[in-house]
Amino acid sequence: MAVLSDKCIVVIGGTSGLGLSATRACVRAGARVVSVGRDPDKANALATELGSAVRVLTSDAIERHTAVEAIRTARVEFGGFHGLYHVAGGSGRRQGDGPLHEITAEGWDHTLNLNLTTVFNSNRAAVQAFLEQGGGGSVVNCGSVLGSSPSPRFFATHAYAAAKAAIVGLTRSAAAYYAANGLRFNVLAPGLVATPMSQRAQGDVAILDFIRTKQPLDGGRIGRPEDLDAAVVWLLSEESRFVTGQVIAVDGGWGVSDGQVRLEPPG
Repeated sequence: MAVLSDKCIVVIGGTSGLGLSATRACVRAGARVVSVGRDPDKANALATELGSAVRVLTSDAIERHTAVEAIRTARVEFGGFHGLYHVAGGSGRRQGDGPLHEITAEGWDHTLNLNLTTVFNSNRAAVQAFLEQGGGGSVVNCGSVLGSSPSPRFFATHAYAAAKAAIVGLTRSAAAYYAANGLRFNVLAPGLVATPMSQRAQGDVAILDFIRTKQPLDGGRIGRPEDLDAAVVWLLSEESRFVTGQVIAVDGGWGVSDGQVRLEPPG
């Protein structure tokens, strides 16, 4: 039997990048999925691709009602709600994120809203639903290696790093508090992955050279969205029923590798 054959999963940020790949993987593993994204064209394409196994909602994760509506859809359309994968987020570089002395107030607010407040919205909605239902549930939040393993030359977006570090704190606190209710909370922390968010890095020769030694696994490459799929499915399934409060890095070795690059003083 497929490991998610009895599960109804909600993926926030599920129509592109990591979330799209995870949505497909969950369906392959037998789940029925409610996938949420902002782009109507991507939503329609995903609904056509996966058919009756998926419901796709067009909405913005920053809106408080988005996760509530997605969970309600899972319960009404599929008869239950068993797991949440929150992957929605993104760079705030264009809005003013950067090194601490350069971050604008607007850049800080935008980046934290996009990457942390959205997680709060979805996790709170999930917990409220799980407690109402009884029977436990699993939450997987997408963090980043930058929350614990900075890269000062190429990825100096400190508001983003702060948000991703805060996700770990929120996740572990919730894991401790709700364990007796059978609720599990874990974080996936990817390295640099080829997604729409990382277009700048994918086209930068210096960053690609850096990644060859910073993510040395499999020849030293940028990750692919599907590299995370098995971990997502596992954490949402009963096979990980004794796992909570963990940060699982799927980073090609980023967190244990120096990365060869000359550092220059800022300024």
